[in-house]
Amino acid sequence: MRPFLLSHYTLTTAAGCGSKENLRALQTQHSGLQKNNFLDVELDTWIGRVAGLEDISLPEHLSAFQCRNNALAYMALQQDNFIASIEQAKQRFGAHRVGVFLGTSTSGILESELAYQTETFQASGQLPKPFYFYQRHNIFSASDFVRHYLQLEGPAQVISTACSSSAKVFASAARYIELGLCDAAIVGGVDSLCMTTLYGFNSLELIAQDVCRPADKHRQGLSIGEAAAFVLLEKTPQNAAEHTSSTNDIPVYLLGWGESSDAWHMSTPHPEGRGAYQAMQQALNMAQCSERQVDYVNLHGTATRVNDVTEDKAMQRLFSQPVACSSTKGWTGHTLGAAGAVEAIYSAMSLQENFMPASLQTRELDPQIKQNILMAGRTQDVHTVMTNSFGFGGNNCSLLFGDQIC
Repeated sequence: MRPFLLSHYTLTTAAGCGSKENLRALQTQHSGLQKNNFLDVELDTWIGRVAGLEDISLPEHLSAFQCRNNALAYMALQQDNFIASIEQAKQRFGAHRVGVFLGTSTSGILESELAYQTETFQASGQLPKPFYFYQRHNIFSASDFVRHYLQLEGPAQVISTACSSSAKVFASAARYIELGLCDAAIVGGVDSLCMTTLYGFNSLELIAQDVCRPADKHRQGLSIGEAAAFVLLEKTPQNAAEHTSSTNDIPVYLLGWGESSDAWHMSTPHPEGRGAYQAMQQALNMAQCSERQVDYVNLHGTATRVNDVTEDKAMQRLFSQPVACSSTKGWTGHTLGAAGAVEAIYSAMSLQENFMPASLQTRELDPQIKQNILMAGRTQDVHTVMTNSFGFGGNNCSLLFGDQIC
């Protein structure tokens, strides 16, 4: 497989709006987490809430798509000259040759939650009108909105495999490009705060009262966050050595990916991390890379008791020596369906900045965890990075990125 080029990217998280703010947060260890203040949700927890999102209105001709999730997507698209990069791609390939592949877990479900709370519904059992289910709550809403907004005509889909959703879109888009169904694709994810995820994860006893502390001996669970992240993925030019990314002078390539399914339990990974190991190994095999070439791993690292240990077990099986790694969820919270894309971009930043972020909020390492968890940011040459996204139902995906072809 010829690697794919990440020619441009942008992201908006609780840690910052746009890639520069996110990079600054990583380098200065400034977290975006805050005490829960979302609507009237009565949970004692911390969240990753994007500032100013409530003030975002979509263009008038797309007002039917107005919901928190699509507003977050719109907000992210305005950053980092990303729209200009898409216009250039349309000129090179044609609008019908640029696809849209996004991940989400809950889409615009918040709009439905709020609709059920209205006086109209309480009095009559009827949802208020107009109620745009297809454009808002529908799982395809995000890709449909992005397609309309950017006036794209290529293939489009939304993947919803819980926390691996926006990692798996990289693999899906790459297959479409390889098959000749499109020449480039917007890949990424968007997930926004809603009552279903906050109360749902709380009912599973996975929400921490404290900030999330990945790999920490005293970790309590996760912090829910929201984010949108987009990458323009293209074929690698034949003369790849002379090509540079429009986001940074150092190119970033998608070298390989691995996908697996534990089929073990609805919300708990295989106890030995079987599926996680398979996904990581497949990514290395596709890239024809050795585990010794991996400089840094961006962990799934949710800060739950079980997940952190099982991911570590899988990595012990894969890596002959402990590898430098960290979870970046201490900055953003767990952004669920957007996490894979957010952490893919953080991985790209690691390559381009020669920087490995710390595992923010981790204070005392769990002695069960054997990998080299970074307790402080580290500056050194970084050429190959793996990022892990492991979702409910055992939906696993690992991506391998590099600044050069293995």
